[in-house]
Amino acid sequence: MKRQPLIVANWKMHKQLKEALEFVRELRRLGADQLRDRTVVLCAPATALLALSEVLKDSAIRLGAQNAHWEQAGAFTGEISPTQLLDVGCSYVILGHSERREHFAETDDRVRQKLRAALCAGLHPIVCVGERGEEREAQRTHRVLERQIGVGLGDLAPTELGKMAVAYEPVWAIGTGVTARPDQAQQAQQFIRSCVAKAYGPEAAQALRILYGGSVQPDHMDSLLAQPDVDGALVGGASLSAQDFWRIISFHSQLTPTHGSV
Repeated sequence: MKRQPLIVANWKMHKQLKEALEFVRELRRLGADQLRDRTVVLCAPATALLALSEVLKDSAIRLGAQNAHWEQAGAFTGEISPTQLLDVGCSYVILGHSERREHFAETDDRVRQKLRAALCAGLHPIVCVGERGEEREAQRTHRVLERQIGVGLGDLAPTELGKMAVAYEPVWAIGTGVTARPDQAQQAQQFIRSCVAKAYGPEAAQALRILYGGSVQPDHMDSLLAQPDVDGALVGGASLSAQDFWRIISFHSQLTPTHGSV
């Protein structure tokens, strides 16, 4: 099964509104709207989502959020629900990022609750999984991934796997400048797909897009995407520059940068 590549920018807690709008205009001038054989998503801070949804209305670029609550409404001061994200123009949402797990004590079970809420609202969730450096050294990578997939995805219907993605982000590679080798990414992501196949069936596993994240740089994309179980990337620091992110999303493309007005 051919899975369309999915490339996601995660800006984290960066960019004020003016910077966010300038980034989008530059990315579109470079030719991002012409890349129709792949899905490009910008996951921006909540403060920029509404304004970005307006400038992306006629664009091929999709808008996403970096987190969502597990309820659609309620007395949860400071939180944002999946339906509110949908209301401001989001179609994707990142869930269970390692920084959320580390700094905000999110558990696999909490990720499962958020995943269910996001799917019910009509969003496309991107669920992050990955092992720490000490877990890899102790040869516990598969055990960690199996737990995160088993609990985090929970009791999904097999057909729901095609509406979401999993991002393999080894914690030891995030923000460190150390990228997993293509063969390391492939081994981990092949194992993730095998876990999904065991739980939900081979057809559902083949429909699921599995991304790599962790110090992704423009020069890595061709070798990463050459791996059979790497279906795209979740990009952190390199997504803050429109030029760098263009180089990432235009992998294998014959397009040259354009500079028309948008």
